[in-house]
Amino acid sequence: MKKLASNVKSQLSDRPKLAEMFEKCMANTWNTTLKRMANGTTFVITGDIPAMWLRDSAAQVRPFLILASEDEEIADMIEGLVQRQFACIQLDPYANAFNEEGNGNGHQEDLTEMSPGVWERKYEIDSLCYPIQLSYLLWKNSGRTSQFNDSFVKGVERIIALWTTEQNHESDSKYLFQRVNCPPTDTLTREGKGALTAYTGMTWSGFRPSDDACEYGYLVPANMFAVVVLEYVCEIAREILRDQELELKARKLSEQINKGISQYGIVDHPEFGSVYAYEVDGRGQVNLMDDANVPSLLSIPYLGYVSADDPLYKNTRALILSSNNPYFFVGKAAAGIGSPHTPSRYIWPIALAIQGMTSTSNAEQESLLNLLEKTDAGTGFMHEGFHVDNPNEFTRPWFSWANMMFCELLLMHCGMQVKRS
Repeated sequence: MKKLASNVKSQLSDRPKLAEMFEKCMANTWNTTLKRMANGTTFVITGDIPAMWLRDSAAQVRPFLILASEDEEIADMIEGLVQRQFACIQLDPYANAFNEEGNGNGHQEDLTEMSPGVWERKYEIDSLCYPIQLSYLLWKNSGRTSQFNDSFVKGVERIIALWTTEQNHESDSKYLFQRVNCPPTDTLTREGKGALTAYTGMTWSGFRPSDDACEYGYLVPANMFAVVVLEYVCEIAREILRDQELELKARKLSEQINKGISQYGIVDHPEFGSVYAYEVDGRGQVNLMDDANVPSLLSIPYLGYVSADDPLYKNTRALILSSNNPYFFVGKAAAGIGSPHTPSRYIWPIALAIQGMTSTSNAEQESLLNLLEKTDAGTGFMHEGFHVDNPNEFTRPWFSWANMMFCELLLMHCGMQVKRS
């Protein structure tokens, strides 16, 4: 890590604040959010909540993958997280956040099938995508394959079974979720079933990666992420596990979901042409927007679903980076994508980092780095969101996921990227 920080400093000799922010954000994640357990696994908190989100934990360690091939301790830490994540999936594949032990902390009063090891049981497709992605990227960046053990196979089998069940959420799913005395975004309608859907081939999600309830049950960018990681499963099954049955299961589901995206997830816009919708219900309802959290429509090339120069993505990008997206905000200090999860006119550094990492323009990437440098409110850290007119008004003093997305963008700017294949 010291060598990497030194490399960044040397490349940014004319930008000392950026280099200092990089070193501070990396060290903060390493020193305050990672906990190696006695059983060899790794528990990762988000920062200000003593629980581990499957999504956040994977995103938090992702930039460390660049060092995994030359630092065994870092590779061990990431493999330990993979093992922990798949153990969590065995505990409850519908849960999004877990306790360090079975202590009953978290949202135990929610009306769903809670257990003492679960902090929160909001079902989100991406919570199951991220552990598969992290295990695959660990292989590609370090050469390790020991993470593809029995626990991995059982977990993937369970994920495929769940996603298959949730293709027919109305008839086949037993998942329900309700929270009382809360904002509408924290609970599902229809006594916990969620908005009515019809079969599309896509798989249903109760919540977005913001932990906010989906307006319509088919979250298109999350389904895209599922297609990508199912293709990872195919490659792992073929190249490492020699498991033809698992490969065929993953390929079949991937093709069904992808067909559903093509048939139901693309709409014609009068100004931008054919674009991807954010959510659909298979009954004609469409939600044209984007959220700051990943997976998002903006992040499609980052996920690996299509390239940044794909015409359909370019149309979608133009729409969501405009006033046509109700969560794209323009102010005196910044412009970018925010979220219904935070106050109006707050934009997210995560979305700014993704905008930079999916841009085909060096000038745009440079301008976004400049923006992130100027909107840290003097803390040296990234926040969850900040006001477009005044970056000194922000949510969360520091947010590890955002810190590491900033670090990944800066590493890309310096010519260092996580290997994705």
